[in-house]
Amino acid sequence: MAEAPFAFGGLDRVFHEKARLGILTSLAGHPDGLGFTEVRQLTGLTDGNLSRHIQVLEEAGLVALTKGFEGKRPHTSCRLTDEGRARFAEYLDTLERALRDAARANAGTRMRSTPREKPA
Repeated sequence: MAEAPFAFGGLDRVFHEKARLGILTSLAGHPDGLGFTEVRQLTGLTDGNLSRHIQVLEEAGLVALTKGFEGKRPHTSCRLTDEGRARFAEYLDTLERALRDAARANAGTRMRSTPREKPA
């Protein structure tokens, strides 16, 4: 890692996709999970797109689905698994480090590229 400090190996592609990041972020604040409709509304995804991304997350062991009924209507609930919650927290730590490193690198570039004022 010392040879490639900006490789950020913890940025797992399962998380690092816009739609899945939105799904996981939606679920992170709801330990008991959310209904499919609620996740759809929070993420702005279509039913088909949301279904496919949830399938990927479920296959990776990050989310669990519960299918049942509310009254006579089918209801699907989605929640982060314990593994999913832990891995998502690790992912966020890596992402925060990447952002800090980028901000430091950018600040150093701005400081070097700013012309110096001549003394009066």
